[in-house]
Amino acid sequence: MTDIRESKSRSARTSYSPQHRTALVLTGTGTSGAYHAGVLRALHEAGVKIDVIGANGIGVVGALFAAVDGTQKLWDEKGFWRSPEVRAFYPWHQTHRLAVYALALSIVIVFVPIGAMAIGLIVYPIDFVLKMIGLTGASGLVGSYLRLAESAFAPEGLPTWIPRLVVLVLGLVGVVALVNAWMSSTARRERGPLWWRLVRPPLSASEAVNHCWRVMWDLLRGAAQLKQPAPLELGQRYLELVAENLGQPGFRELVIGVHDLDAHRDLIFALVDESRRPGLIRRATSEAAEERRAEVFDLAGVAREYLPAIVAGALAVPLASEPSEVRFAADAYWRGEVHRLCDRPASVARLLEELIHLNTQQIVVVSSAPDAGAPHTLSPPRLDGRGRIGEYLQSSEAAAVRDSTRLAVGKPVQLFAVRPDHNPIGPFDFNGAFDVRSDRPLFLEELMARGYEDAYHQFIEPVVGASGEL
Repeated sequence: MTDIRESKSRSARTSYSPQHRTALVLTGTGTSGAYHAGVLRALHEAGVKIDVIGANGIGVVGALFAAVDGTQKLWDEKGFWRSPEVRAFYPWHQTHRLAVYALALSIVIVFVPIGAMAIGLIVYPIDFVLKMIGLTGASGLVGSYLRLAESAFAPEGLPTWIPRLVVLVLGLVGVVALVNAWMSSTARRERGPLWWRLVRPPLSASEAVNHCWRVMWDLLRGAAQLKQPAPLELGQRYLELVAENLGQPGFRELVIGVHDLDAHRDLIFALVDESRRPGLIRRATSEAAEERRAEVFDLAGVAREYLPAIVAGALAVPLASEPSEVRFAADAYWRGEVHRLCDRPASVARLLEELIHLNTQQIVVVSSAPDAGAPHTLSPPRLDGRGRIGEYLQSSEAAAVRDSTRLAVGKPVQLFAVRPDHNPIGPFDFNGAFDVRSDRPLFLEELMARGYEDAYHQFIEPVVGASGEL
């Protein structure tokens, strides 16, 4: 445990109280959601009171379920993070995969003549052995090979067909890429040469978004066998459920942070108790009030239509996947504009700021990114593409949580952190990863168990338990 975490835990043990307004912040990317699920399970079993759920990135998934007392859907046997569909999260974009397959096939086609010549390395030794043992018909094998080679390398043979096949394969890829670029055209005009539309971000977040809504619908519909509605209708039903039951056991206020690429700022979408809604967005004429109107949105109002775009934006990895698009209402601050949304690991600081503004007195930050290790704890860098992206995201998240922790010093809030000392599973290692320290593979189930144990060892036992409230 780091010095920062230890010092904050020591100071918090004497000041924690379930009577204080408490928030839980879930931050991270990809597999971090499994760690969040383990922490939520521990808090649920220990009966820790949570009033507000704040989230960015994949933490939005855990926050959506925690706000409606549905956290069991995250960790149970048929829940979100135990589903086989999780293994398909954030795959390489279809166009990129097709391009790689086509390039590999083209290389194989080009090497066909070399393969035809290599057959001679097999035929001639066999012919030699057959002649040595005196079998007849040995020369026929060589003759057949020579006739095959002659026909293959004839002017109308491989020299003609190989270029045609390569052009055909690459041409089909080009057509598919054009169709995909046309189908994925956005609601906004794009700048730059036309051919750059063929180059899309390498990863796709659509599987994670769709799985989130499927599991959410399983929770909301209960035992009724109803067809899943569109995300817009499902999102509105969800927000109505939360708004109608705020203050009831298991229902919590919701605060989501997402980054707006076009506004160059983090946006906050919140659904809070009715008594706090007037102060959520101050509509005075001051410049500060205008800033809040541009950044803070009440999900109980017109912004309830934005939830599908918000979830998709929170799960969109910066640069690595396509951002989500949201069309603001014509009477909103952005006057009907279409903005692109994505995650930003450092937006956890913005979340903490907003939670303090909502009179939160205690905040528990949950992150699966371990803090800086001691000397001589380096591990080999990742060479695979998704692993390299994940390394940066995990490092950026760790730094953001550390900076946010320091910024909270001196603020009227007690801050607690739950995070692992070591986590070899990167943000995109949905099939697990090999831990060089323990010399064995680790999987999401163990990461979920790690979150469960860390919640008890770092917060429930030393903080809540020391307050005498367990």
